[in-house]
Amino acid sequence: MSFKQARWNEPLLFNLTTIDEKIPESIVDEASKYIPKELIRENLYLPDLPEHLVVRHYTRLSQMNYGVDLGIYPLGSCTMKYNPRINEEIASLEHLTSIHPLQDDEEVQGLLQILYELGVMLSKITGMDYFSFQPAAGAHGEFVGTLIIKKYHEVNGKDYKDEIIVPDSAHGTNPASARMAGFKVIEIPSNESGEVDLDALKEAVSDRTAGLMITNPNTLGIFESRIKAIAEIIHGVGGLLYYDGANLNAIAGVVRPGDMGFDIIHLNLHKTFGTPHGGGGPGSGPVGVKAFLRDYLPIPIIEYDGRRYYMEYNLKHSIGKVHSYYGNIAVLVKAYSYLMRLGGKGLRETSIKAVLSSNYLFKKLRGLKGVVVSHAKNSPRMHEFVISLSKLKMDTGVTAKDFSKRLLDYGVHAPTIYFPLIVEEALMIEPTESVTISELDYFIDVFTRVMDESYNNPELVKNAPYNTSVGRIDDVKASKPSTMIPTYKWLRKKLK
Repeated sequence: MSFKQARWNEPLLFNLTTIDEKIPESIVDEASKYIPKELIRENLYLPDLPEHLVVRHYTRLSQMNYGVDLGIYPLGSCTMKYNPRINEEIASLEHLTSIHPLQDDEEVQGLLQILYELGVMLSKITGMDYFSFQPAAGAHGEFVGTLIIKKYHEVNGKDYKDEIIVPDSAHGTNPASARMAGFKVIEIPSNESGEVDLDALKEAVSDRTAGLMITNPNTLGIFESRIKAIAEIIHGVGGLLYYDGANLNAIAGVVRPGDMGFDIIHLNLHKTFGTPHGGGGPGSGPVGVKAFLRDYLPIPIIEYDGRRYYMEYNLKHSIGKVHSYYGNIAVLVKAYSYLMRLGGKGLRETSIKAVLSSNYLFKKLRGLKGVVVSHAKNSPRMHEFVISLSKLKMDTGVTAKDFSKRLLDYGVHAPTIYFPLIVEEALMIEPTESVTISELDYFIDVFTRVMDESYNNPELVKNAPYNTSVGRIDDVKASKPSTMIPTYKWLRKKLK
């Protein structure tokens, strides 16, 4: 169990060399023929470095970071799976990267075919009928979905429907997206089994209910076994059912949200379909709808008339554009490659392996001293599960955060902590289908060792990590903008 992360004293590129400040006059003079001179920079302030120093700089930075290519990355809700390199190669093909978004449809038939076929595949997987690829991420997809709900009720003369129901185990962006779309958010509790409390749902619905946002399996990793009843309750008051696709990795190829009664869905291609996740993007959160909502999708959508692929702008009730051009094309191409390589059978096997990995860990960890399971204690989980370290904290003072920091010392990325909020001292663990049995066993071994350390030497755990490039930091100071002021001042001075 040896792990030691690189710890380079790496300066900024700007500090590695002098800065080549002056742009040659010949370039300025040439540019001034086409651009007003007052708009032309005289200085670029770029580091003047040879290639090998730039390569070494970024290689050192990468060595001080942890990524999914180094080991298990069990961030619950995030689905940090391995990304096949072939997808990156395909998305980097010159025939794709050299396309301009303003080219005529006739000149990009190959790309339009890829996007159209991707939409067909996603529709078959989810039970939807049409997809828009414009949303740039999951939360963006949620916002688009709630805007569609809003527009649908307005068109049908029911603009008084101004409430969206969200379970207390929902993703944090769900209520935020609904609020941004102008809805009042009604939160309902989970029952002791970790599922939606049907009695509470029945009390919450009314003529003002525009819809419900939910994912299935839910954030606790538990499948909503009464999803059909939930759909009937929402549809019974004229509301729409929205599916947050963050947890599709548990059911893709096995069961379809459309068959559960969902009307709208967003997917996270950067989670479920093998495109890199993290670092701020790029992501992709396509939104799919049933046929009766087709005309509400952002414009344009991609259609095929049997002869050619084309952009369809004539959607009567469209909410308009939500992204420049057609979305994050490279991410869409990677998802297409991922699905074409797996096929329907492979996609189903992927989901089954993800669920199997999760339940293997859940069974091994739930009995450890210090671990508490708050909902449906002995029921199986789907692709992820949530445990509580509340007993560990009470016994030793070691928190979920301390525990997670110590895991890093053994080369294991920490799970998601303190989410969902309904579980005290929560650890949310999702191993995905990518990991092997030996990696799972290593995670269990490390988890068990850190638990023993917490009881036998709690101060050791409270001051972790020790083997990472950065040790325990002051969270308050790290979050304060004032800590960055010296850097900002330096840049401002240079850019004047």
